[in-house]
Amino acid sequence: MRLYLCEKPSQAKDIGRVLGATQRGNGCFKGPGIVVTWCIGHLVEAAPPEAYGEQYKRWSLEQLPIIPGRWRVEVKAKTATQFKVVKQLITQASELVIATDADREGELIARELIDLCGYRGPIQRLWLSALNDASIRQALTALRPSAETLPLYFSALARSRADWLVGMNLSRLFTLLGRQAGYDGVLSVGRVQTPTLRLVVDRDRDIAQFVSTPYWILDVTLTRSDQAFVAHWLAPETSADHKGRCLQQAIAQQAAQELGLAGAAKVVSVETERVTEGAPLPFDLGTLQEVCSRQLGLDVQETLDIAQSLYETHKATTYPRSDSGYLPESMLTEVPTVLDSLLKTDPVLRAVINQLDPTQRSRAWNDGKVTAHHGIIPTLEPVDLSRMSDRELAVYRLIRAHYLAQFLPHHAFDRTTATLSCGAQALQAVGKQVVEPGWRLVLDEPALDDVEDGSATRNQVLPPLQEGLSCQISGVALKACKTAPPRPFTQGELVKAMKTVARLVSDPRLKQTLKDSVGIGTEATRASIINGLLARGYLLKKGRAIRASEAAFTLIDTVPAAIADPGTTAVWEQALDMIEAGQITLETFIEKQSNWITQLVTQYRGTTLSIKVPEGPACPECGATMRQRCGKNGAFWSCNRYPDCKGTLPVASGTGKRRTKLKAAR
Repeated sequence: MRLYLCEKPSQAKDIGRVLGATQRGNGCFKGPGIVVTWCIGHLVEAAPPEAYGEQYKRWSLEQLPIIPGRWRVEVKAKTATQFKVVKQLITQASELVIATDADREGELIARELIDLCGYRGPIQRLWLSALNDASIRQALTALRPSAETLPLYFSALARSRADWLVGMNLSRLFTLLGRQAGYDGVLSVGRVQTPTLRLVVDRDRDIAQFVSTPYWILDVTLTRSDQAFVAHWLAPETSADHKGRCLQQAIAQQAAQELGLAGAAKVVSVETERVTEGAPLPFDLGTLQEVCSRQLGLDVQETLDIAQSLYETHKATTYPRSDSGYLPESMLTEVPTVLDSLLKTDPVLRAVINQLDPTQRSRAWNDGKVTAHHGIIPTLEPVDLSRMSDRELAVYRLIRAHYLAQFLPHHAFDRTTATLSCGAQALQAVGKQVVEPGWRLVLDEPALDDVEDGSATRNQVLPPLQEGLSCQISGVALKACKTAPPRPFTQGELVKAMKTVARLVSDPRLKQTLKDSVGIGTEATRASIINGLLARGYLLKKGRAIRASEAAFTLIDTVPAAIADPGTTAVWEQALDMIEAGQITLETFIEKQSNWITQLVTQYRGTTLSIKVPEGPACPECGATMRQRCGKNGAFWSCNRYPDCKGTLPVASGTGKRRTKLKAAR
């Protein structure tokens, strides 16, 4: 019997239908000589410390570090019934096909089960990028050898064990040291979550410490050939900062007075350059989350859930947890089929599709830059848009537009820069004339210079100008401004910072070691990392922004810099890639992690921490001071007189409610 092991029931149903395994059994689908079964995510999980000895049930400094000699996994209680089904089917199988999600985590889900059940028969790998019938049939004819994807398992196992070593040991270590210093909460430390939190803490500190500087700008309205346009005054270098902003009010006022009295300005020079912009790539998950956060106001988890639904439920788009926006060159042959399915799905697209060049090869088609997955694009078959929610439809249209953009010309425009003089004052006007709309027919994204400048005059069209011409001055506007602090992170911007963290590393040795592409976390885990920090009360939602809580500042100030340093974690992520590439072994990586954890525990076990215990609000029940604690639902304010008084307040909202039971989160 050939057994197909899928990740989810819906996935098993789709694959089973194509295979002809449609007879429903207990936790599986059956067909002639074929059974398709499923996990429910992870059916097993890493065993907790107490599984390695009763002494670890109690948190104690003397018992650290906890370094398993032989790693154990346990069956998850919530899905134990399905585990029994899968185990029985694995023992009966004569050959097995891994059909879980095509990534590290999917490999881990399947192979942990296979190892635990002791299966020793032949294994093949089904590698799917879409769940529509045509894609499934194509993948079934090209099953991969088991050995080809085995390194993914070792990489995922290394990630899982490293997370366990850091989380279990360092959370216990610093929580216990914190209690000795009077801090009653749990200091939860994670290999990825702590450096992610550091990014937000550093940004919030930059905002808090920012000192605003006043500056002045002059906008001068000019007219030539009955066409008005705006020029900016160029402040003298002696009174300007590195961005050309005037820092001396008197100088700006004097210039405004002179320009206001003058009747005209003379054109000194005119330069025009043709600028072309290629279409943005199809989406990887992180970029999709960033764009959906900015344009649609979606949280990163919402975007992931919607992308997963478009992939699994609607069969409208390809695998969502991709870390690459590039496409394999072999998929060029599928372009006519995809475009035809898009037109059948949405006939309104006919006007746009008629303008496409299906033979055009954009920079997206690049085998050398495709990783285990390609960019997120529409599938080969028509879909029913009426079944999508408004948010699903909005995300689908973004994905579709980025694909269609690959078959339109470059966006081209002429940027004209005119320099003018008026007595001793210099002015500059910038104009933009679109020559070829190109891919912007389907994508309304701001140009890079518009984003950086933020000025509407970037898109003005200048009248015909040439050296020596005179332009009438019809208005002068002096504006008092202040430099603005950095903006707080949104969830989408935080995902972008996690992806590109190598660029933020200041240590020259780390910077030399890291590739620019190395980030922290993976496309599949970044949303859950942010959600975990929100749930624990380390991050707080403030509208669309996320800010660090008092507990977050306490944690980052408490743990060693190396633990919270995104650069350190990025080096580990790079090592996981090396395991996947076969350049280092799982055992070597875990040995180094274990030695590092042992050194940290030895170094800090006897340390006295200096922790700022946050002053809480007044208890709504008795008026006593409250202190922040951490429970099963995250951080909250608890009365100092607990258990005599059970008053509590949520950290974020400040509305009171009663809580009858406290439980430390571990």
